[in-house]
Amino acid sequence: MTTRRALVVRGGWEGHAPVESTDLFIPFLRAHGFDVQVEDSLEVYADEPYMSTVDLIVQCWSIGEILADEMHGLRVAVENGAGLAGWHGGLIDAFRNATDYQHLIGAQFVAHPDDFIEHTVEISPDRADHPIVEGVSQISITSEQYWVLSDGASDVLATTTHVPREDSPWHSPVTVPAVWTRSWGRGHVFACTIGHSPAELEIPEVRTIIERGMLWAARTA
Repeated sequence: MTTRRALVVRGGWEGHAPVESTDLFIPFLRAHGFDVQVEDSLEVYADEPYMSTVDLIVQCWSIGEILADEMHGLRVAVENGAGLAGWHGGLIDAFRNATDYQHLIGAQFVAHPDDFIEHTVEISPDRADHPIVEGVSQISITSEQYWVLSDGASDVLATTTHVPREDSPWHSPVTVPAVWTRSWGRGHVFACTIGHSPAELEIPEVRTIIERGMLWAARTA
């Protein structure tokens, strides 16, 4: 098996358990032939010679701030073919003031109305044969239901629908992406909104989707 290089970058808001969450997937990456390097600082993104050797970036860094040279290094790495993968706030609610980052990811978390709420994530019927979600029909979960603002450049593999209650400020159901991929330059991005806690990441369907998503995003040649 050819060895590829995976970079795990974790930190930011501790409420999303970045160490425990990423530790769940490091053995999987190693078992699939990746040499895994773990960093607890964003400074590695600014190291362009090193970043040019990375095949997969797994980021779990909620909120926080990213410096201009770090952001530039991350974008260049993806545009040149590195994969970028992550879940929940570690990818979708990182670096709120960095519009270049949101452009790269394709969506930004803006709310989780009602905090923890029972909801479903539905696989998009026309994408049910995609290798990331194949065999999964829906996921029922009680957790934060992410409301994201997104664009049309992503391939949406699953959605979730926010249904208004009597006291909700919006007046009709709103369907938003929950799992998507995105091609960016020569690289690929994978994102999943589920994953508030390590326990959620252990749900078989969720773990399967994320594991497949990381492999899908990684550089293949």
